Amino acid sequence: MVKVVFMGTPEFAVPVLQTLIETQTVVGVVTQPDRPAGRGKQLRPSPVKVTAEAAHIPVYQPKSLRSEEAAQPLRDWQPDIIVVAAFGQILRPHVLNLPPHGCLNIHASLLPRWRGAAPIQHALLAGDAETGVCLMQMDVGLDTGPVYACLPTPISPTETAASLHDHLSTLGANLLAVHLDNIVAGKLSATPQDNEKSTYAPMISKEDGRLNWQQTSAELDRRVRAMTPWPGAFTTWQGEMLKILAARVAGGRLPTGQPGTVIAYEEGAAVLTADGALVLEEVQLAGKRATAVADFLRGYATFIGSLLGQS
Repeated sequence: MVKVVFMGTPEFAVPVLQTLIETQTVVGVVTQPDRPAGRGKQLRPSPVKVTAEAAHIPVYQPKSLRSEEAAQPLRDWQPDIIVVAAFGQILRPHVLNLPPHGCLNIHASLLPRWRGAAPIQHALLAGDAETGVCLMQMDVGLDTGPVYACLPTPISPTETAASLHDHLSTLGANLLAVHLDNIVAGKLSATPQDNEKSTYAPMISKEDGRLNWQQTSAELDRRVRAMTPWPGAFTTWQGEMLKILAARVAGGRLPTGQPGTVIAYEEGAAVLTADGALVLEEVQLAGKRATAVADFLRGYATFIGSLLGQS
């Protein structure tokens, strides 16, 4: 078996770690420090830490690995290879060159498309027909290293960032299980990326969830799905934040009017856009529970005919 140090933090990385535990010798896990969470701001361990401790694997949680001294626990573990999945820190040469077989990253896109922190969300925002996962040899650049293998998958018209996240997480674990032994044995070579075809997926912020009703219905539908579950798509109504939890593009003939205007649609409501309307299926007003739009209208009859997005 291969001696592996695993580096990862969120739920996306958990299936990868579980696969390594089942198939290799995981000598240590590196994850981000516990973070305050919830109303009480209690320190909460990362999903990767919880998984590692359940398997009685040593866990190291440095604030940073920038210094040579910070990487000493990794040297003590003497790994053959370091496997990385959504770790959350940039690795410097003294870490990248530490194991004999370097550092292998599992990235949630078909590189060189969507290098960066949020490839899942940006694939959805762009309306890509497919995405996937890649195994790449890490270098000092941001997702620029040569690629060993990729596994593509189609993006369905109803895909959300949450559902695509879970699917790609599983695909990444499967791809690693198939190829890791051959990578370490030198039986699989990596191919340099075509930098001219690269695109960048910057980190998502809360403001990215704001809906601009001047966009097309398709663009707005993609944004709602790309921002699910975080930060969540939203607009404003009567000075209050209104989260749009589920929506779809309206079909058929629609009235014309100012984008952002709420109209009656079937048994619920839709919002006029640059080229049609977006049907609202589930919403949540600030301080209230999430509700189906038909139920929301029973409590807020003035919603129909109002204008959304006015601060």
